[in-house]
Formats: sequence, C-alpha cells, structure tokens
Amino acid sequence: MQYPSAVALRKIRTGRNPRTYFDSVEMAEITESIRAGGVYQPILIRPIEDEEFEFELIAGERRFRGAQDAHGVDWEIPVLVKEMTDEEADRAALIENAQRANMSPSEEAAAASKIVGHCKGDRDEAARLLGWSRSTLDKRLALMNCSPDVQVALNERKIQLGHAELLATLAKPTQDKLLPVIISEKKAVSELKKTIEAAACSLERAIFDKTDCAACTYNSSLQTEMFGEAIATGNCTNRTCYTEKTEKKLEGIAYGLRDEYQVVRIVRPGDNHTRVQLVVEGPTGVGEEQAKACHGCGNFGAAVSGLPDSLGRVFGGQCFDTACNQKKVAARLKAERDAKVGASKPSASVKPGSTDKGQKAAGATEKPVTSISESERVKAYRTGIWRLALRREVARDPLVANSYLVAISLTGLAREIKADAMGRVFEKVMIDKASSSDLAKNLSLVADLPDDRRQNLTLGLTVAAIEGLDVSHLVALCKFHKLDLRQHWNLQKSKDFLDMLTKSEMKVLADELGIRKAMGDKFAKLFNQSKAEVVEALLKVEGFDYTGKVPKVLCF
Repeated sequence: MQYPSAVALRKIRTGRNPRTYFDSVEMAEITESIRAGGVYQPILIRPIEDEEFEFELIAGERRFRGAQDAHGVDWEIPVLVKEMTDEEADRAALIENAQRANMSPSEEAAAASKIVGHCKGDRDEAARLLGWSRSTLDKRLALMNCSPDVQVALNERKIQLGHAELLATLAKPTQDKLLPVIISEKKAVSELKKTIEAAACSLERAIFDKTDCAACTYNSSLQTEMFGEAIATGNCTNRTCYTEKTEKKLEGIAYGLRDEYQVVRIVRPGDNHTRVQLVVEGPTGVGEEQAKACHGCGNFGAAVSGLPDSLGRVFGGQCFDTACNQKKVAARLKAERDAKVGASKPSASVKPGSTDKGQKAAGATEKPVTSISESERVKAYRTGIWRLALRREVARDPLVANSYLVAISLTGLAREIKADAMGRVFEKVMIDKASSSDLAKNLSLVADLPDDRRQNLTLGLTVAAIEGLDVSHLVALCKFHKLDLRQHWNLQKSKDFLDMLTKSEMKVLADELGIRKAMGDKFAKLFNQSKAEVVEALLKVEGFDYTGKVPKVLCF
C-alpha cells in the first residue's frame, strides 16, 4: 500500500513513547528550530484502526510536539510509515529513544517491561531483542518497583540511578519517606547503601518463620540518625540469609498452589506486563462464557508476589498471555457494540424458500470453546487411550487387522514395528521366546505354527504396528476406523485422568460434561476442599449419567 510522505499532526495518535519527561529548555529550542526551518528528519508512524486517528506515533515525539507548538495541529509533518505489530512498535519506540541522549532509566524500565510481556516473561529473549545484557535488563526492570515520586525524581535527575536502585528494594511508602531526605541532604549513593540494604531486610515484614531470628546475632535495630524516623526498627543484617529464607518461602507458597492452577509464577519487579487479572465484566472483561473457557487454558494461573509491597501474597485468576486477553476483551466489546447496532435496525424478512442457516445476527460471535488445555501429560494420556482402543478393536477382526497391516506397510511404516513389541506378542501366542538375532530359529518356529496361531501372530503384528505409529499416523488410523471412544473410556473409571488436572481444569471439565449443572449449589462449595476430595466427588455425582461423556481434549 502507498503511504503519504507527510501527514497532518491531528491525524497522528501519541502515547506509545516510553519517554515521559521532556526537558522544557530543550523543547523550547526544538520548537524554535522547527518554526524557523521545519522538520528535516521524518518521524516514524504506523497505520492504525481508530475512529479519531489514522496513524500512531512510534518515534519522534519531541519533533511532533515541537511542530505542534510551532505550527498547530493542521501542519503536515514529514513521516516514515511502517506497518508494525504492537510488539514491534514497542520495541522500535524503546530502541529509538534509548539510542538518543537523556532517556531516563525508569522510562527504559517501563518500556522494557512491555517487551518482557510480549515475550511472555522470557527475560533472556527480551534481552536479546533489546540488545541488552541480561544483567542490564534485570537492573532496569527492578526500577519498576520505584514509587511514582521516586520515578519522577529520577526522570528529572534529582536523584541518581544508584539511589533509585536501592530505593526499589523497599516498600513504596518507605521510599517516599526517604526521598525528601536524600534530595535535601544530597547524600551520595555509597552513604545510603548500607542503611537502605538493611532496611530492605525488615523482620517486621518478613514472610518466613522468624523463630530462629529472635536470638540471632544478625538481628539488630537500625541506628541511623538521618533515617531514624523513616525506617522501622528490627532488621536482619545478614542479607544473604534473609534472601534465602524469603525465596524458600515464596517457592513453598508457589508449590502449594500446583493443584489449583496450570501456571504458578513468582512475579518480580518488571513483570507488570506478563500477567493480567482475568475479569468477566467491565471495560477489561472477556465475558462470562469466555472466562469459563479461560480457566482451562494452559496460560491460566496464579501469581505469587515477590514485590516488597505485597511479598508472599497470592493473586489467583491470572492470565499469563496478555496479548490473547486483549483480543478476547476487544472481541467481547465489539460483539456488544454490534449487538446494539443490530437491535436498533429493523429485522429483514426472510424470502420464501430461503434459509438463514449459517447466517449470524449482528453481534453474534462463536461460543468460546470450553475445553481443557492440551498439556504434555494430557497428550500422552489420550494417545495411550487411542492406541489401547484401536488394539482392542483390531484384535476382534482379523480381516480388518490384515488390511491395516498392508496399508501400514505400503506407506513405509512397517519399520515402526519394534522387535521387542512383536516379541511380546509371540511369547503370548507360543508361550516361548523368539530370537532377536537368529533368523533361522524364528523361521522354524513360525513354520511349525498351526494356522490359527499364525493368524493370531498377524493380529499381533498389526497391534505392534499401532503401538509404534507416530501421533499423526495414529490419528489418521483412528479417523478411518471411526473409533468411538465412548465404548472405551468412562470418567468414573478414569481417576488417573482427573488426578493429572488442576482444580481450575476440573471446573472446565465439569462445565463441558454438565456436572456443574447436575450438582447445582453444591458445586461451588466442593472446590473449597482439597484436590483429592474434589476428584472423589466428581466421580460419584448423584443422579448424573456418565455414559458416553468424553471430554473434547481426549478426542482425535
């Protein structure tokens, strides 16, 4: 598509720039320069779908602001238009600004945290994309725990980066108490380091068992005249021990949630954009049906806070795929808008003989697929069911077994028949062991077989082939055979299946199979119990017919 080389300022939306502080003196100089000579270097923008704007600014906001101040919103500024995803736009905005002078570390931190969010929490990948070392990225992200006042002070160069890095280890109220003292007394970073690091190890806020700390030689009150009123007494001066105990406690909390959720993560400063609270209604809601489906997603879980202000707190109902969440919210809001528009229009009459099948009313959307996520354990489990069911059915019909064996061989898949699998079949038929290396012996053994036993070995050969097929070929065979899993699987006899699910996934399963509806008010109360109790209850719901109920996740 051909894009213009200059665009009116009023058509461009701002807001993606990680830079939030603009020096007033520098901006005045830029404005006067543009007033006198215009803009020589184009700004970078991307096309967007918006009711008010046509483009979004990616890089060049100081030129944009200067041009607006100098010439007004109707002035056309030179532009470079590039189509970008949100991730590409965030990355370009950060890199472009980072390469220019005077970008605050806290501004870099805010932008970098978005990149980490796009990478679903993978900090190594985010560092690679940004061209930073992992150490640089972690240090920048740690600044995300600075209070707003501390971030403003850093942006305005009232404190140094070292001050902010130390303050970020404290709870935000404590940061705000210390900040005026640091600014007014102009204390060096080295003077603050020991004091602030000790304050970060507050025994009052510690989440681990402090029984052994009472008589520990490292337990001391903080005696510093400058911070006497700002920092609570009772701190651990052995930072290594304090950190180890805290991390062990956080890991213990996370481990205790493994039966509840598919994903449990300890979140650190800078992980702001790696998760979002799953909401049903409101401007950030995904809708009731979608929310139920989300509970079975592999990215649904809980966050254990590793942040000073909320250390050890558990935040359930988290979505760890923020991009997907945004799409679901947008889809719900669009559906609601379309439904209102459709409701305001007169309904069109249906012509005689015509059908409205396949046609959707305005605002109608496909119902979210409520199913359990395909974890590796579930995949292995269902593949085992498919193989077992096929083996059982093939073993009943020698003609079918023979035709499948021929088809498998013609496809070059006979190599998938493992000698040890065939050897086990032979041993069952003959009550004797075949040789894995002596062809002459095996020829004699097979030649002496009566016809019925030889036929059984042909069946066994097909069974061994089914055992060795890869998943794609196994699925093709299941589909051709029209395998009916309802004849081979029943939830009441499949406790092992429920045991591998989280309680969140069990809720989704209960919705899918109709168990929630059958249980009524008892359902919500049930999930306050342990996982083992939930499993037992789901296997014996009074009045519920389990016959023929197979979860979608087990189907091929």
